[in-house]
Amino acid sequence: MPFYRPRFLEEWGAIRREGGIKLLLKKKGWVVFAAFFMYYLIRDSILYILIPYLVIKGIITC
Repeated sequence: MPFYRPRFLEEWGAIRREGGIKLLLKKKGWVVFAAFFMYYLIRDSILYILIPYLVIKGIITC
């Protein structure tokens, strides 16, 4: 089963391969920055807030 990749990521990848990051930011603008920011906000919240909280509460053990 192939890995699922949303259509917008395929489109963004094609633009990046065609003209680099500068062209991608020129065509898509702040949407790329917002997606990048949200990805890291969610990832870091899980990694640095949720997991330590669950360990302290004893819900998960090491």
